[in-house]
Amino acid sequence: MMKARIKNYIFLLLLTVQGVFAQVEFKATVSKNTIGINERLRVDFTMNDDGDNFEAPSFEGFKVFGGPNQSVNYSWVNGRKSFSKSYSFFLAPTKKGTFVIKPASIEIGGKVYKTNPVKVTVGNAVAQPEPEEEEDPFAIIFGNGRPRQPQQPQAPPQLKGDGVHLVAEISNPNPYLNEPITAVYKLYVSPYVSVSDFRETASPKYNNFWSQSIDVKNLSVQQGKYNGEDYRYVVLRKTVLYPQESGKLKIEPLTLDITMQAPTGRRDVFGRMEITNGTKRVSAGAQTITVKALPETGKPEDFTGAVGHFDFKVKPSKTTLKSGESLQVEVSVAGKGNMKLFTLPKPVVPSALEMYDPEHKENVTTPLTGTQGTISDTYTIVPQYKGTYTIKPLSFSYFDLNSKTYKTITSEEIRINVLDGPMPTSGDDTASAEKQTVTKSDQFAFIKSKTELSPIATDDFLGSTLFYSLLFAPFLILPIIVLAKKKKEAMDSDVAGNKIRQSNKLAKKFLSEASKQLGNKELFYDAMERALHNFLKAKLHIETSEMTKENIQELLVSKKAQTETIGDFMKLMDNCEFARYAPSTGVAMQQDYDKAVTVISDLSKQI
Repeated sequence: MMKARIKNYIFLLLLTVQGVFAQVEFKATVSKNTIGINERLRVDFTMNDDGDNFEAPSFEGFKVFGGPNQSVNYSWVNGRKSFSKSYSFFLAPTKKGTFVIKPASIEIGGKVYKTNPVKVTVGNAVAQPEPEEEEDPFAIIFGNGRPRQPQQPQAPPQLKGDGVHLVAEISNPNPYLNEPITAVYKLYVSPYVSVSDFRETASPKYNNFWSQSIDVKNLSVQQGKYNGEDYRYVVLRKTVLYPQESGKLKIEPLTLDITMQAPTGRRDVFGRMEITNGTKRVSAGAQTITVKALPETGKPEDFTGAVGHFDFKVKPSKTTLKSGESLQVEVSVAGKGNMKLFTLPKPVVPSALEMYDPEHKENVTTPLTGTQGTISDTYTIVPQYKGTYTIKPLSFSYFDLNSKTYKTITSEEIRINVLDGPMPTSGDDTASAEKQTVTKSDQFAFIKSKTELSPIATDDFLGSTLFYSLLFAPFLILPIIVLAKKKKEAMDSDVAGNKIRQSNKLAKKFLSEASKQLGNKELFYDAMERALHNFLKAKLHIETSEMTKENIQELLVSKKAQTETIGDFMKLMDNCEFARYAPSTGVAMQQDYDKAVTVISDLSKQI
């Protein structure tokens, strides 16, 4: 019994000593310390205990084409546990020389461990035998395919565009003015080549086009043909364009820098196809669009630039009401075409009906076929007198792309019945005449019944009213001067107040400047944006550096501004920013200016 206890104590003591003296090992090993420029290198980072937060080195002088591959190995030998975990990387040298693979790091048991640095020498290319098998272990990063192997060794391809092509596909190179066209940019890659990365170095410019980009959420690889050969391709960008001028318009190209790999035609010692890495710049090339002007023959007088296919409606909310009640008249256009690039007709109402500025709404989407949806202007009308009033029919004209002719849609006449209220006068002219009519009792009113005569002889200046006025005037003016001086000093010391007043002045100044620049897009929207910024400085007490959209919205909400007014203000700021990159019509400028005046006025009252 005693011997058994002694054996147990000795066993526990040995386990304790083993636990105390067990050490964590974390090391780096390479498949070769000396390789040729055309060979590949394997690097393993191995540890004997499990850890977290593994960080690999930068591998200066090499390009990673595989890894990290993780492997874990557990084993039990005579009741003893053995553990091993490794991260493997496959490297291709980018140049000759001597390089040091820097330490990797990992966290084990709350402590950070690092591997030993490893020196690798890269020399000249080495000769490699031609294998019988034609399998290429190089994984294609661009898509799921594998490069086809040439039957005979070939010279290394020159990476100047062979196997990789960037193409801009234009749906219609000869459209009408304001007719939608699409520009789809595709990157074609040959099965011989793989692409691991690309970076946009120049974006396409659409001068004299109204453009709308369509989001490409997933770069899915598809199969297609390029010059009659099998290729893989991805769609990089889709844009809908509306030409704003007739004649020849140029689209600046999209340009990419591509990191790619291509077979050299040689095999390594294991029979694998040797791959060369390179960076290449590809461009879609400039595109010239010849835009046809809309025909002058048959052009209606009320044509405002609508091109497409549309339906036009004018609908009143009600036609029978009382004096003082209001009704809404909605003028709407639905269909497919340049929805955001024309103006809706405005109703003409009798003077007895008071009509307010419209509420503009847009429910528009932009698929690849062009903009489509509904836009509307809703007018609020309030009758002032009892009676029956007529709103004349409205007409809307557009150029139909299907028939290549102009079409006009005319609404029906609207009759408004006001059941009660004050009766209208016989007319403005009659009212004016009535105002000018005088009674007989007033015909001699110009003859005064009381005289205001003054004597010819005047008193001396000394002791006169004028004398005493001039004598005491300085004593009366002195307090006014003192008060004015104190007020000026107080205003001068009020730095924050002066900034607010100065911002108010600048807001009015730039808003006035914007009204003068209507029709000149750059100067108009620059003045408009300055006016909005100075208005925010005056009302929210913020500087230009603090004018983020989120901050502005939070401050306006905290100032109890209405949600709809805040939305209109933010939309105005977006319009000012968007107008720098897209053309804008004079009508759109006028609408933005009118909206700015209304929104600034509303926010001033609400804040």
